[in-house]
Amino acid sequence: MNSFSKLLKPRLPSAAVGLSGEGAAIVSLDRRRDGTLVVRRAGYVPLAEGLVQPNFDEPNVADVLELAAVLQGLATNTGMQKRMRWSVALPEAATRTTILTMEGGTASRSETEEMLRWKTERGFGTPVEELRVAREHLRPDAQGRPRYLATAVRLTVLAEYEAAFAALGWQAGLILPRHMGEAWWLMRERTGADSLLVSTHHDGFTAVLLRDAEPLLVRSIVCDAEDRVDELYRFLLFYRDRVQTPGMEGDDTPVDTIEQMLLAGDGIEHAEASAIIEETLNTRPRLITAGDVRLALPTGELDFDQIAAPAGLAALAWA
Repeated sequence: MNSFSKLLKPRLPSAAVGLSGEGAAIVSLDRRRDGTLVVRRAGYVPLAEGLVQPNFDEPNVADVLELAAVLQGLATNTGMQKRMRWSVALPEAATRTTILTMEGGTASRSETEEMLRWKTERGFGTPVEELRVAREHLRPDAQGRPRYLATAVRLTVLAEYEAAFAALGWQAGLILPRHMGEAWWLMRERTGADSLLVSTHHDGFTAVLLRDAEPLLVRSIVCDAEDRVDELYRFLLFYRDRVQTPGMEGDDTPVDTIEQMLLAGDGIEHAEASAIIEETLNTRPRLITAGDVRLALPTGELDFDQIAAPAGLAALAWA
C-alpha cells in the first residue's frame, strides 16, 4: 500500500445521515477484525409533514433551521452530538442517477470530457453548471463501450441541505442519493450473480440492477403508491426481455437471473416482491438482510430498511 495514500485520499467518515421526505436517520459504524460491521449508534426520527419535500427542480426544505434542530436533537439523543464529519444520503426525488454509455472509438481526454458533459446535460435535462455531479467509471458494456455511473443534484437544492448542516457546524463530505448507500450492500459482496435493489419512497421507487456487483441498469419510477407493484412487474419484464442473457440454442434457460434482492423503504412487501420475481423470471431471489451483508444491528431497535442508506455510506470508511 502507498504510504501516502491516507494523506492523499483521507478516509471517509464512519458516520452518516440519511434523509427522506418522511424521516431522518443517523448511523455510526465500527468494524470487527473479521470484517463484520457493527452499528455502534443509530437513530431515526419522523419529520414534520412538509418540512422536507424532495424534488429535483424545486426547493426542498421549508425551514432550514427547523431541519437543523431536528438533526441536532437526533444526534444528541444517540450520543453523537460531538461528531462533526458526516456522509449524507439525500432523498431519492431530490437527485437523479443515470448510466452514460459512450459511442464511437478512441477519443482524446478532452473529447471524452466534452462528450460526457453533453450526455450528462442530456441525461439530466439541466446545464452542468447548475449541477453537482458525481461520476464513476464502470466496466465496459458487452459491446466494449465505456460506461459511467453519474448522479446529480441541483446546486440550489444541495445548498438548502448544506445550510442545515452548516448551522450545526457539520462537515458533509460525501453526498449521494439514498439508493447509492443502499446499493453498496449489494456491491460489497461480489457474487457474480445479478442483484436487484428496490428503494421505495413517497413518489415511487428506484430500481438498481447490478451485475457482478456493478450497476447495470438504473430506473427512477414515479408512480402512485398503489401502482408500485405493477411498475415493478413492468421493470422485471424489461429485464427478462431486454437484459437477461439468453441460454444456448436448444436450452431456453437464461445464463443469468436475479438471485438476490434488497428491498428498502415502505410500500412493497418482501413476500409480494419476491412472488413477482418468481412469477416473471421463474426464480425466487434471496431477500437480503443485515446478517447477509455482515452488518450487526442493535437488538430490537431499528430495522435494516430504515438505516441501510446511511449505513452503506458509513461503511465506505473501510472501502
